[in-house]
Amino acid sequence: MSSRLKMALDFGPLLLFGAVYAAFDLYVATAALIVAVLTAIVIEYAIVRKVSPMLLITAGFVVPFGGLTLWLSSDIFIKMKPTILYAIFAAVLAGGLSYDRIFLKVMLGPVFQLSNEAWRVLTRRYCVFFLVMAALNLIVWRNFSESTWVAFKVFGAFGLTLLFSLAQAPFIARHQIESDKSPPV
Repeated sequence: MSSRLKMALDFGPLLLFGAVYAAFDLYVATAALIVAVLTAIVIEYAIVRKVSPMLLITAGFVVPFGGLTLWLSSDIFIKMKPTILYAIFAAVLAGGLSYDRIFLKVMLGPVFQLSNEAWRVLTRRYCVFFLVMAALNLIVWRNFSESTWVAFKVFGAFGLTLLFSLAQAPFIARHQIESDKSPPV
């Protein structure tokens, strides 16, 4: 699958949510988000015969929380979804560390070669980041307008995640382990 299509499948539903919200309301946007996430799963499976874990996790939260939002006509469910998701991410990463399981290494190990201690430090940093993001979503959802929350959800959370991840690049570069494999001659 091309990287453009992969990005469209990963981020398209969120951007569609924002666009539909701007044109209609939160409930129509939530319905569009559910349909878009499920469509992304179908498209990805049709092309590569598997679905990325992140897309499945997204659907596992969007469908029930979005469904409850629509069924009960209550925006609280879609607004609390990011807080719960971020808190679960933090808990899973921290729980893994307590059992000497480095889940971040499992996810990013093929991309970065780091020592186990560096993976632990990075995991702790992501735990704190996810807890901060959970709190931020809660603060924005509870204290600002719905349109501000949607803008935070669509652009702010993504931007903060990107900035945080980029801020980890110097740490990763300092702790990158050189591969023992010599290039073919």
